[in-house]
Amino acid sequence: MIFFVLKIPGFHRRPARRILLLSVFVGIALMQSCRWEEKGNELDSQPLPSEISSVLVPDFQGDSALAWVERQVAFGPRIPGTKAHRDCGDWMVQILKQRGLQVIEQKDRLTMHDGKTFELRNLIASLHPKAEKRLVLAAHWDTRPLADMDPATPKATFDGANDGASGVAVLLELSRHLDSLPKDMGIDLVFFDLEDYGASEVKDSYGIGAQYWSKHPHAAGYRAAKGILLDMVGAVDARFCWEGHSLQFAPEWTRQIWQNAQALGYGDLFVSVPCQPVTDDHYYVNTIAGIPMVDIIDLRSEGSTGFPPHWHTRADKVDIVSKRTLKAVGQTLLQVLYR
Repeated sequence: MIFFVLKIPGFHRRPARRILLLSVFVGIALMQSCRWEEKGNELDSQPLPSEISSVLVPDFQGDSALAWVERQVAFGPRIPGTKAHRDCGDWMVQILKQRGLQVIEQKDRLTMHDGKTFELRNLIASLHPKAEKRLVLAAHWDTRPLADMDPATPKATFDGANDGASGVAVLLELSRHLDSLPKDMGIDLVFFDLEDYGASEVKDSYGIGAQYWSKHPHAAGYRAAKGILLDMVGAVDARFCWEGHSLQFAPEWTRQIWQNAQALGYGDLFVSVPCQPVTDDHYYVNTIAGIPMVDIIDLRSEGSTGFPPHWHTRADKVDIVSKRTLKAVGQTLLQVLYR
């Protein structure tokens, strides 16, 4: 694939993630989809916007999703190795089992880039685990240990209401509405751990849970046709553009998801413009597991980080999370599933 990369000050290296502003000719990027379409199945078909309104789809409750954000935050920052992290994980497992999903806890003791050791705890909740046709929906559930982008208190902890809890909340609410899907359609809700413990100067120090799962899937011979990652999907002023790696590895899948969102009336949140690539969990699912995964993530053209102003600061609290934004993301996912 041929593309042009424009480097501008402030985007070379950030204290948390390395990001580049990607200027992509969309027509060229779409050529990459041919490589993945050969691996696809019935999930590849997508209705035109005129057909979407005729599909009966469950109603995603944004206020309920907001309550799931509040419940996670009530545990405290879900920093690996803490009681809040352990208790929140136990609670999530209980909720997912109550929904009738098959839950697998993927655990291992791992040493991080700074020499500290933590127990990884990926949580995988599966609908119709024996179905060959599978779709992965993922989010990370851990919280970064420090508010390192907070100018006043960079060593403080923070709630992580948007960065972590919002994506988890959408998937927890989504799990209410999976029962009516056909039995030959398998869904795997994957909650990655140890996503946000990295350092920008250390390669591959972020997304540890996703790297582990991509190398050691929860089921022997596991294969999914496609995937969607949710990261920071709750802010009231969110902006979801076409993230660079999503365009690189799954351009047509990206376009289809955004088309659904816009047909539902959420074009103010889902904007069809290319933006910078982010080394997020989906990058490793794409490059290691070989599963075309799209990242729905809040990215901004203003500011020096490329992320929302509350990113990795103490301002990442429940009051910046919007039930409408959560609904927009959740309803779009349901539209994709039930089309």
